Amino acid sequence: MDTLTSPSPSPDNHLNSQPVTAPQAEPDPAPQGPSCHGCDEPAVVHWQRRPTATELAELHQVEEDRRAHARTLADPQQPDPVFPPLPTPDDTTIAVYACARHAIPLEAAAHIHQSTCTGCDCTPEKLPTEADTEEQRIDLPASWLPGDQ
Repeated sequence: MDTLTSPSPSPDNHLNSQPVTAPQAEPDPAPQGPSCHGCDEPAVVHWQRRPTATELAELHQVEEDRRAHARTLADPQQPDPVFPPLPTPDDTTIAVYACARHAIPLEAAAHIHQSTCTGCDCTPEKLPTEADTEEQRIDLPASWLPGDQ
C-alpha cells in the first residue's frame, strides 16, 4: 500500500498562491433600538404605562430570584440581607414604543397610562400640579447652590 505524501510546492507556485480562507459569515447587523408595539417598524417615540398583572408577576419573579441569589452569596456570619418591598403597580411603569404612524400626541405621552393602553385608548393619570411639586421640594444646603442664589 502506498503512503500518502503531501505534494511539495514548486518554487514558482508558492509565490502566486493565495491563502485559503474560510467563507466569511455575514456580520451581525448593527444593534437596533426597540420596535413599535403595533408593528415591527423602528420606534421613534415612547410613553409610560402601568404594568399588567402578568408583567408585574414577571418583575416580582425576577426580583425574588435576585434576592434568593443574594441570600446564597451572603455571609452566614452576618445578618440576613434586608430587601425593600417588592414593586407595586403604583411605583412601576413599562415603556410603550411606537413608530411615527402609531405615535400618540405629545400631550398624551406626558402622562402615565393604564396597563391596558396601547395607543391612548384609556384615561391617563393626572400630571402632578405645582402644589404637589412644591410639597416635595427639598431645600439644599448652601454649599450645593450656585454662588448667586
